[in-house]
Amino acid sequence: MRAPLRDLPLVFAGVSLDAGGTKILRDIDLVIRPGAPTLVVGPNGAGKSTLLRLAMGLLAPTCGTVTWGGTSDPAPTRRAMLFQRPVMLRRSAAGNLDYALKHAGVARAARPQRVHDLLERVGLRAMADRPARRLSGGEQQRLALARALARDPQLLLLDEPTANLDPAATRAVEEIVLAAAASGVKVLMASHDLGQVRRLAGEVCFLVAGRLREQAPAEAFFQNPQSRLAQAFLRGDLVMED
Repeated sequence: MRAPLRDLPLVFAGVSLDAGGTKILRDIDLVIRPGAPTLVVGPNGAGKSTLLRLAMGLLAPTCGTVTWGGTSDPAPTRRAMLFQRPVMLRRSAAGNLDYALKHAGVARAARPQRVHDLLERVGLRAMADRPARRLSGGEQQRLALARALARDPQLLLLDEPTANLDPAATRAVEEIVLAAAASGVKVLMASHDLGQVRRLAGEVCFLVAGRLREQAPAEAFFQNPQSRLAQAFLRGDLVMED
C-alpha cells in the first residue's frame, strides 16, 4: 500500500515572489489536495512555471509560506518535477532509469525489475537499450516521466510537458499522466492547451499577472467562469490585468 501522504496538502499562504524588482507572483492563497489532476492555466507570463517551482521547493517565496503536509521543509521527499525539455543522461533508456532509482535509494538488486516495470508503464520497453539522447522528443518525455515516477512521488509537477510534441506524442504523455493520477499520484500541471485541460483536469487554477483569479472544478470553470478575465481567456481574447 502507498505510504501515508506526507507532501499533501500543498498550501500557499499569502505567497509572493519578486525577482529583479518585478513581482512574479502576488498574494497567492492556494490549497492543493489529493485527487484528480489540478491544471494551472493563464496567459504567457502569468507565473505558472514559477508557481510549480515554488511547489517543488526549488524557489523560496519573497513573503508568505509554502507548506507540504503541514511542514515547511522544502526537501522533496515524495515530489518530482518534469520540465518541457528534459535532460537525458548519456546512457541508455534503461540506464537513465537505473540512475534515477539509485538516487531514490532503491537497492541494486531491486532495480532491474523496477526499470522493466517503469519502461512498460510508459511504453518504452522495446527501447530499453537505445541511447536516451537518440529517442524522439515524445519518447524522451515519456522516459522523463518514468524517471519522475521512479521516485514514487505523491506529488508530480509538470510544466507544460507536451508543449513541443505532436498530437500522437501528446496523447501518449496524457495517458501516462492519467494513469499516474488514477494510481493515487497528485498531478499539478501547467498547460497552455485548453483542450488538454478539458481532457485532464479535475480542478483548474487560473492565473493572470501573478495573481490567482479563480480555483474551481474543471466543469464549473469551463461552463461558468466567475471573473471577466476568465471569460475573456476562454473566448480566446487577449487577457490583461484589471
